[in-house]
Amino acid sequence: MLLELARSKKILFFGGKGGVGKTTISAATALARANEGAKVLLVSTDPAHNLGHLFDRKIGSKPVRLAAGLDGLELDPAETVKLHMAEITNSLHRLMPINLRSEVDKHMALSKDAPGMQEAAILERIAEVVEQGVKDYDLIVFDTAPSGHTARLMVLPEMMSAWTEGLIQRREKADKFAEIVRGMGRDSSVEDKVFGNDAQDEDKSRESGIRSLLNRRRLRFTTLRDTISDTSQTSFVIVLAAERLPVLETIELQEQLRKAKISVDCLVVNKRSPIGEGDFLEERRAQEEAHMATLTKALPKIPRQDLYLLAQDIVGLDALNSMAGRIGS
Repeated sequence: MLLELARSKKILFFGGKGGVGKTTISAATALARANEGAKVLLVSTDPAHNLGHLFDRKIGSKPVRLAAGLDGLELDPAETVKLHMAEITNSLHRLMPINLRSEVDKHMALSKDAPGMQEAAILERIAEVVEQGVKDYDLIVFDTAPSGHTARLMVLPEMMSAWTEGLIQRREKADKFAEIVRGMGRDSSVEDKVFGNDAQDEDKSRESGIRSLLNRRRLRFTTLRDTISDTSQTSFVIVLAAERLPVLETIELQEQLRKAKISVDCLVVNKRSPIGEGDFLEERRAQEEAHMATLTKALPKIPRQDLYLLAQDIVGLDALNSMAGRIGS
């Protein structure tokens, strides 16, 4: 079921409550597709860096080869914010007069710790990864942070698109007003003869640069919004454990994603108690079935795949290949 979904999509997001095995399931799914010959990019947005721990190697912010056909990268929030702020600062330095650069630097230093800055920086990086990744790979798999962070992240493209659109509209009004003021202020023919028109040209160039920057950001966010809400190429998979809190959080997350027009097409219940392995596990399994009944009642139309608890931890490529086989079976 999960592998069939991966075959039919360009982008898969894996989310859910912390500790349920999102990283393992997303990595095994990506590896299963790569083993079939697809080119796959596995991306972690979780600051815990579990992807590197899982593959037992260092994975950075640029794609590295994890297996044949499988590349991986980790988006580090602190590093992403740092690069994001540097790019914005450089853009503002190019657009603003030299005498205002110290004010720009002061403002940016205060902004780096502002609420929402980390999410905005991560979102922009995700947009870049998607924009380039759909050209270079058959499938992009995102291993996301725990539910609360992911729910906010998935609604951000719509919010950022609207916010940028508002900035563009205000910028256009300001440009029109400035043009009127310049026209009323003095005789332009006299001004050109006496002072030259360099100042006006510089202002117009700056205004054009600001509009161009805002339009590029708007296009990036609207493209990401349209891509992740396009059910023909993007799906969301919720990973959970057969326990009360993960089940309730899954139901809540699905509702948040539905409102954001994100399609949840698979539920993966990880670490299910095996059948016929003693009274203790049988009792545990009976309790799990009660939680599964709650899940099915709340989300009856979403396909579900159960994966049984393993005796050993999954670390390294061999163990992940074994898990990939279970996902495809």
